[in-house]
Amino acid sequence: MRKRATGAGRAVFAPRGRHVGAAAAHRIAGQRRRRPAVAAVRATTTATVCLRQPRFRVPALQLRRMATALGAALALAACAAPPSRSGSATSADALAPLRRDDALWLERTSFGLDSTTVAHYRRLGRERYLEEQLQGGPEGLPAPIAAQIRDLMAQQADPEQRLKALQERRKTINAMGDGPEKEQARKALNDEGGQFAYQAMRLELLRAVYSPAQLHEQMVWFWLNHFSVFQYKADLRWLIADYEEHAIRPHALGRFRDLVLATLEHPAMLQYLDNSQNAVGHINENYARELMELHTLGVSGGYSQQDVQQLARVLTGVGVDAGAAPQLKPEWRELYVRRGAFEFNPARHDFAPKVLFGHPVSGRGFAEVEHAVTLIVQQKACARFVARQLATYFLGDAPSARLVDSMAATFQRSDGDIAATLHVLLRADEFAAARAAKFKDPIHYVLSSVRLAYDGRTISNSRPLLDWLNALGEAPFGRQTPDGYPLTAASWESPGQMSRRFEIARAIGTGNVHLFDPEEGATATATGFPQLSNRLYYEAIEPFLGANTRTALNQASSPQEWNTFLLASPEMNYE
Repeated sequence: MRKRATGAGRAVFAPRGRHVGAAAAHRIAGQRRRRPAVAAVRATTTATVCLRQPRFRVPALQLRRMATALGAALALAACAAPPSRSGSATSADALAPLRRDDALWLERTSFGLDSTTVAHYRRLGRERYLEEQLQGGPEGLPAPIAAQIRDLMAQQADPEQRLKALQERRKTINAMGDGPEKEQARKALNDEGGQFAYQAMRLELLRAVYSPAQLHEQMVWFWLNHFSVFQYKADLRWLIADYEEHAIRPHALGRFRDLVLATLEHPAMLQYLDNSQNAVGHINENYARELMELHTLGVSGGYSQQDVQQLARVLTGVGVDAGAAPQLKPEWRELYVRRGAFEFNPARHDFAPKVLFGHPVSGRGFAEVEHAVTLIVQQKACARFVARQLATYFLGDAPSARLVDSMAATFQRSDGDIAATLHVLLRADEFAAARAAKFKDPIHYVLSSVRLAYDGRTISNSRPLLDWLNALGEAPFGRQTPDGYPLTAASWESPGQMSRRFEIARAIGTGNVHLFDPEEGATATATGFPQLSNRLYYEAIEPFLGANTRTALNQASSPQEWNTFLLASPEMNYE
């Protein structure tokens, strides 16, 4: 098919008789610095087998006609004002393209551009927008999304109630005789856990796509990955929604010490890293080691094996209990701590003296834990580790030492203030430097594609999002090991990854998605075909497209193919 101009400069598609998608995709794949993994896609993956075909040669006259059609479309877009989420028209001066550094800065602080985010940024300017985001962002989700989240939250229960009910269900099942009924009861319980986990993932993804507090949502994802838990261990499928809601989300832009303690006290973390089994005489070092290595100090954080052992002793008695409070000696009763399903049981605690980083650990009982956490987060190694992790997450593999040092200094001066540390990062010159392209990890690729393609339309079914993230290897709560998903590009730039991204781009671009199907499986009432060549595209995407991407888009044989090429382009895979 080919495009021709008709009417008032409107571009339409007409049959041409020859498929040009492979050649155009080939040119898109080669546009940026031809990284080895991207180049290898052509020879090693299913989605790009066709990329080995010769490039399609377009006659000069037809190229001129394509350019004319594209120019007409651009002119039309400059005059037309597509409906925004608020339903109000935008003034003509808002159609001027964003500056490249503004578009890049905004994309890096969000899960991708949409019309509302761009308009709000224009209205406030970068400094005021940044201050608002660092304070938690503007409130207010779109009404249909807010209703979905309210319904999901209404189905949640606190961990104590949930674990108590779970124990009773298991006791009943275990008392049943072997046979089909027992197997069916086990299956029903397992399905219940899967449904609770799905609800937790829906909550995370819906907020990430639609919340105007995009920086806060970025930090919720960052900390969920940093303090990673795996849904399929122990009872975590029943706990992960509460873990995000009460351990991560309230502290995502707060003080790091509070965040560490909130995760330390949550049953999901204590079950995942086995500290519920850590007791005097039966020391389990697993959580103590990961708390230092992965959560606070890093692999080269200056601690010793003796520090790990001492911290493990400090953490004895920190565990999970949804039953009745234990019978304790009188001298221990005032030291017992119970908050929901979290428990500090002094009968399981090692009260002998302890030394951490050369400092005696003061206090008795749970006060020892609080003092130990304070000692850890005040280490210079903690400041540097957290600063480097944040800079790598937002900027890519090699943030400058100067920037990391500046962030670490602010982290220490501010007593671990996450927002203050981010302020240094987000105002740094290198943050919006176009020369330092960052390859998107799967969640940023998927969510930015959805935010651009549907621009505020209400998703009613989140399962396709989860299917795509599972296929790309970065589903929420899906990392089995406690190190979290990788932050560096090398972990995601494989040929298989690029092939699957092309298939996702094609699914969205052709409308072959089920995002608008009802969750319950009823008949869909809306289609998923996106209108990508809209004002947002011309305002914040089109001005910065590379020559090869423009050529490929001009040669697209249908609107579906044009959408696919845009969503699979380097501009959508990098930020």
